[in-house]
Amino acid sequence: MKKTTLLTTLALATLLPASSAAAQGSALSGTVTVWSWDVAAKALQATVPSFNAKYPNVKVNIVDLGNQNVYDRGLAGCAAGGADLPDVYSIENNEAEVFWARFPDCFTDLNTLGADKIAAQFPAFKWTELMAGNKRYAMPWDSGPVVIFYRRDLYQQAGVNPAAVKTWDDFLAAGKKVNAKFGGSVKMGAIGNGQDDEWFRMLANQNGCFYFDNAATQVTVAKSGCVQALDTVKKLLAGGVLTTADWGGQITAFKANKLASAMFGAWYEGTIRTNAPDQKGKWGVYPMPASKAGGVRASNLGGSALALPASSKNKEAAYAFMQNALATTNGQVSMLKGQGLVPSLLSAAKDPYVAQPQAYWGGQKVWQTILDTLGDVPQARGTQYFQDARQIMIVVQADYVKGKYKTAQEALNDAAKKISSATGLPVAK
Repeated sequence: MKKTTLLTTLALATLLPASSAAAQGSALSGTVTVWSWDVAAKALQATVPSFNAKYPNVKVNIVDLGNQNVYDRGLAGCAAGGADLPDVYSIENNEAEVFWARFPDCFTDLNTLGADKIAAQFPAFKWTELMAGNKRYAMPWDSGPVVIFYRRDLYQQAGVNPAAVKTWDDFLAAGKKVNAKFGGSVKMGAIGNGQDDEWFRMLANQNGCFYFDNAATQVTVAKSGCVQALDTVKKLLAGGVLTTADWGGQITAFKANKLASAMFGAWYEGTIRTNAPDQKGKWGVYPMPASKAGGVRASNLGGSALALPASSKNKEAAYAFMQNALATTNGQVSMLKGQGLVPSLLSAAKDPYVAQPQAYWGGQKVWQTILDTLGDVPQARGTQYFQDARQIMIVVQADYVKGKYKTAQEALNDAAKKISSATGLPVAK
């Protein structure tokens, strides 16, 4: 019997009675091996039962190799012409373009399996780093919509109304109230200045600016949106409302009741909840402030995707697994419930679970607040040179804060020249 293509199988499954759809699902068989890491691997494992309900003859083998090992073995496998790669490969968005640029034939163009037909079900910003030309090399998985996590009790004691914090100037003013109330022992937030440029990236993204343009042909870090972002970072630090802390230091600070807020991608929800269970009911969430009144209050930090190596011997079943996990509301919401992975699928925002009050967060419908920002996140392109640009910006940001540059524009002009030298891409005029 001629093998039915996956696209036909999926189309028929939506049209035929349950018994016929099950018969179509049985056309797929064999084993699908998936490489992933930590909570991501656990989240994918949770989608296997619903997948096997549709495709009972496919065995799914989720292998937790650890984040760095997945990346390193992926590069080695692609360099070896696809040798020893799995059927489904987990990849972080900001590392994805390293693969597409260096090994354009290592992964399957998912459009050949029907991804172009479901592209509109995900926000445009999630596809930006997963495509090369018109080819889609990976399917969006989780995302990192940026929000402010805040301590209800500390805000209230300082007389800060989170609903009134709509711009970064409002945030600065609120931070000064916090300083006044607690004598500087509690800060409005923490920033990894000198260790990371996450705040700069989050603010630049909301302003429609990033290291590179979306065509990945120019260095755009000296554009006005980035200048405004860097200026805001210095203003907040100079205003004394932020403390400097690395990842672990920030966790220590909020556990010790020394932070009134934390700004990160929404995946940080799990970090707060699991590290400070005794603070249940004391936390809330609100959208990140805008650069100006009425401006964009959305950004993204982090996120992953699933790719399908071209060397896979079971591509149809592998794609069916990816689609069940990532392109269905049930798949994405199951991973949100179990591991706190924030869905990229737009329809997931309408799932009843998203509208449920969350006890830890004071009964707030936090997932609704978070996912409502997805459609507003501007696109940004990390390119294969993301880490090169990031390392340069970490130093430039710290030097600007220390006073090495007179203005944010001067600092970013220097950053642009250095990034151009490191990447070979011209600085945008």
